[in-house]
Amino acid sequence: MVTDLGTGIADAEGGPVRHIPVLLHEVVEALAPQPGKVILDGTFGAGGYSTALLDAGANVIALDRDPTAIAAGQALVASRNGLLSLHHTRFSALDSFAPEAGLDGVVLDIGVSSMQIDEAERGFSFQKNGPLDMRMSVSGPSAADVVNRAKVGDLIRIFGFLGEEKQAGRIARAIEKRRAEQPFQTTRDLAGLIEIVTPRKAKDKIHPATRVFQALRIFVNDELGELAQALFAAERALKPGGRLVVVTFHSLEDRIVKKFFSDRSGKASGSRHMPVAVEKPVIFAPVGKGMVAASEEEAQLNPRARSAKLRAGIRTDAAAMKADFSIFDLPDLAEIERMGG
Repeated sequence: MVTDLGTGIADAEGGPVRHIPVLLHEVVEALAPQPGKVILDGTFGAGGYSTALLDAGANVIALDRDPTAIAAGQALVASRNGLLSLHHTRFSALDSFAPEAGLDGVVLDIGVSSMQIDEAERGFSFQKNGPLDMRMSVSGPSAADVVNRAKVGDLIRIFGFLGEEKQAGRIARAIEKRRAEQPFQTTRDLAGLIEIVTPRKAKDKIHPATRVFQALRIFVNDELGELAQALFAAERALKPGGRLVVVTFHSLEDRIVKKFFSDRSGKASGSRHMPVAVEKPVIFAPVGKGMVAASEEEAQLNPRARSAKLRAGIRTDAAAMKADFSIFDLPDLAEIERMGG
């Protein structure tokens, strides 16, 4: 499922709303925080999950790759008397922040935050004209770098796989033609071209540029690779009985999380390369009955919750397995990333 990020987050009257933590009650329930427990919030954002965990008595280690989130979170750090520490880093490195005894919980809220969407200068939204940027870390190659310099075939791969865009070829070729005359610099610039190439039809529920913008954001920030690495890092960092809770917002992310928990559930697995099923240890036991979605009531109050899915597992005492990225079936986009820089 693709969320129309270009429209931002809106209330019932169509105006912007403050950031609301998605599935907050369900996340806290799955993590089961208590006084003395140490829980890592890998996506601090506006501090919604961290605040709820602190209120339940837990010690919280919070991470965020966005320097603006780190700066905004300092007031909360100061108000919690040492129970909250906040670090500027990617959550793929979360195991390096775990205490020697291990973590009691890890929560990851995947994707872009409403605060990032609302800031035109960050370039995440085509409804707010700004530089074509999209970098969560505010460093490295930007979306403009990729759009203006990547080969057409690579753009087709990015739009087709990461955005699930059916018109990827047509859009990529139009981009190549236009950038030869004038490079793309702003969000409206790119969105305007896409609207011309693939005009919106009456039956369309989302803007024509939505999937391309999603694909560029995921690619620029290596979101799928970061998620895969974070899952393995959580496996290494959690103590027996520790809980991993992940909230995703579209099918690509959810597929990765689902495959990870399935692979770590102890089910025998086989493939065309190794047709004989191989027994695996149980690394994570399921929490509850499986995937949890937002209630209709929450979806009405917070449109961002409509596509949210929560999956969770409890760490067993089995040794962590090797980080095998082949279980996710992800394409290798590293070469494109180097070309984009």
